[in-house]
Amino acid sequence: MAESDDKKNELTESGRDGKSGKQKETNEKRCSLCGRPESEAGTLISMPNGMHICADCMEKGLSDMRKHFDIDSLLDGTQGMQFLNLGDLMHPESRAEKQEEEQPLPEFEMKSVPAPHVIKRQLDQYVVGQEHAKKVLSVAVYNHYKRIIEEERIAKEKKAESGKEAKQDAPRLVEIEKSNVLLLGPTGSGKTYLVQTLAKLLDVPLAITDATSLTEAGYIGDDIESVVSKLLAAAGNNVAKAEHGIIFVDEIDKIARKKNANQRDVSGEAVQQGMLKLLEGAEVEVPVGATSKNAMVPMKLVNTKNILFIVGGAFSGLEDIIRERLNRHSSIGFQADLKDKYDDDKYILRKVTTEDLRKFGMIPEFLGRLPIVCPLDPLDEDMFMEILSKPRNAILRQYEALLAMDEVKLTFEDGALRAIAKQALKKDTGARALRSIIESFMLDIMYEIPKDDNIGEVVITEDYVEHRGAPKILMRSGG
Repeated sequence: MAESDDKKNELTESGRDGKSGKQKETNEKRCSLCGRPESEAGTLISMPNGMHICADCMEKGLSDMRKHFDIDSLLDGTQGMQFLNLGDLMHPESRAEKQEEEQPLPEFEMKSVPAPHVIKRQLDQYVVGQEHAKKVLSVAVYNHYKRIIEEERIAKEKKAESGKEAKQDAPRLVEIEKSNVLLLGPTGSGKTYLVQTLAKLLDVPLAITDATSLTEAGYIGDDIESVVSKLLAAAGNNVAKAEHGIIFVDEIDKIARKKNANQRDVSGEAVQQGMLKLLEGAEVEVPVGATSKNAMVPMKLVNTKNILFIVGGAFSGLEDIIRERLNRHSSIGFQADLKDKYDDDKYILRKVTTEDLRKFGMIPEFLGRLPIVCPLDPLDEDMFMEILSKPRNAILRQYEALLAMDEVKLTFEDGALRAIAKQALKKDTGARALRSIIESFMLDIMYEIPKDDNIGEVVITEDYVEHRGAPKILMRSGG
C-alpha cells in the first residue's frame, strides 16, 4: 500500500512541475491545426464546436486570407473576429456580388434629370425624322425618371413615419403609374435603332430583347421571365437597380394570335397572356445568368411594377386592316368616300386604333397595358438622303473613315446620293437597304484603292451608282 501511495504522489508531482505526465496530457488543450499543447503554443483561442487555435496558426491563416479577401472589414478591433460565412470563402465571386447589391443606389434629383427636349435633341444627332416617336420616347423616359424620384421620396417618408402615429393633416402620398409604349411601323423605319440610341444616353439599365423565342411555360424556348433576367444582367444582378430599368421587347407582332390554328398556340396568345403580369407589375422569380429555370440556376425575386416596358413590331398587314375599317362606311352617292381613297396613303398607320390591333391578333388585356401607341412613318426619298450623311455615325461617314486610313478622300455627288435613295425606296426594306446598296458599288473601290499609293481622292458619281460609268479618280499632286 505504501508503494502504491508513493506512485500516486509521483504522478501528482510530475503534473505540477509541467513535465510530460499522463494526467497533464489528458487535460491540456491542444491547437486543432498544429497539434501543439497550450503549454508550448501559449494561450489558445477558443472556437465553436470545441476547436482551439494558437496565435501562430491564427496569424498565418489571416495572412493567407488577406491575399484573397478584405480581412480588415471582418475584424473589429477589440471585439476580435466577427461572423465569417464559409460559403463566401469558397465562392469569393458570390461575396463580391453581394457587396455590390448592398451598395446604396445613387439618388436621382430633378435638377439632374434630362428634360424631354434635351433627350430629343440627343436623339436628333443619331436618328433622322420620326419626330413624333422621338417626342413620345423622350416624355416616357422623363416620366420614368420622375417615377423613380417619387418612389424614393415615398420610401423615405414611410421609413420616417414607421413607429410613429400618422399625422391626419399629412399630404397623401401619390404613386405614379407607368405608361408602357407600343411602337409600330414598317421594317427599317427605326424602331429598334431609336431604343438602342436611347440606351446609350440613359443612366438607368436598359435591356433589349425580342419576342420571337418566347414560348409558354413548359415548352421548348425562352420563358417569359427571361426578358426580366436580361434586365437583371444589365443591372449587374442588382435587383434594386433592375427594378428601375427599362425593357424593350422587339418583334412583338410575332406573338399575335394565330389565325386558323389547329394546334396549341404556344408562342402566340399564350405568350401575350403570360406577359400581362410583367406589364402590369408583379413579383416574379427570374433566373440569374440564364434564360430558363432549372435547379442549378440561382433565382432572384424582381418586382416589375416600376419597370418601363417599350414594345415594338412591324405589324405587316396592319395597313390593310386599317383601310378595310376606313372604307367600311363608304356608300353610293355624291358625298360617299371612294374605296380607293386610302390606297396611296403612306401615313395610314397614323390612323391605327385598338380595334385594328385586336383584329391583327393582339388580345384586349395586352393592349390595355400599353396605353401609348406610337406609329412610325415610312421613310421617303428625302429622309434616305439625310440618313446617308446627316447622323453622327452615318453610313457615308463610316466609309470615309475607312478610306481615310489609306489616306484617300471619299466624296459623293448629290446626284449619287439621290440615286442611292431611289434604289433604297424600291427595295422597300427601310434604312437597311442603304448599306446593301453601298456595299455593292463600293466593293471594287475598296479592293482596288490599296493597290495604288498615288490615288488621293475618289468621287462617287450618279453614273457609277446607276452602273452607267465609273467613279472619278484623282491622283495626288506630284504623283
